[in-house]
Amino acid sequence: MNRRQFLTYSAFGTALTTTPGLFAEDLVRTAEVGEGPFYPDKLPLDTDNDLLILNDSITPAVGEITHLSGRVSDTGGKPMRNAFVEIWQVDSNASYIHSDSANREKLDGNFQGYGRFLTASSGDYYFRTIKPVEYPGRTPHIHIAVSTNGRRIFTSQILIKGHERNAGDFLFRRVQGPEARETLLAEFKPIEGSKTGELEAQFDIVLGHTAEELDDGTVRGGIGEPVFSGRRRGRGRPRR
Repeated sequence: MNRRQFLTYSAFGTALTTTPGLFAEDLVRTAEVGEGPFYPDKLPLDTDNDLLILNDSITPAVGEITHLSGRVSDTGGKPMRNAFVEIWQVDSNASYIHSDSANREKLDGNFQGYGRFLTASSGDYYFRTIKPVEYPGRTPHIHIAVSTNGRRIFTSQILIKGHERNAGDFLFRRVQGPEARETLLAEFKPIEGSKTGELEAQFDIVLGHTAEELDDGTVRGGIGEPVFSGRRRGRGRPRR
């Protein structure tokens, strides 16, 4: 499913979320979780939203094919257009596309490991990837970030709802309160009628505020650099 097809497919859902008065109360903000040290130190040649196929290759990556989608909005349900959404994760051998990742010798050369998607007025995003697997010391997860106007405004992780390792995961346990923890969980459900066992997962991102867009409705730059306390943050952080 390409970007145009996905946005057409999601148009009806967008109409629902933008209906005035639909939300009697504010939505729960999605909890933030640290970026970790394995944001790609060298981006793959292909950086689109299909992580299973590299450029014109005909050999797909190994793993449980997952269609990951969601909507970026504020707490009132207003969708954010031109949100620059990024994901990155380990391959089926638990290796990141990072020079310091564990299991580098087992890296799946057909897995993109990183993808990006720019939302339209609907606030929707879509990726085709694989169901996350365990990384040494961590429960399975997919890193996700949102930037706007060339600035990182949100970073978190998507965990598998009901996975046995969630409760013992040190980052998951640091998120305060069951309601906040619930915002990090997504169900990876079989797609009805799929002959290859494909999965689908929905992960909506609710932001506490939305950054102002440029006058022409675009965002500056490419990858949003994280900014904290007015200063750019360096790499090499000690979290996974």
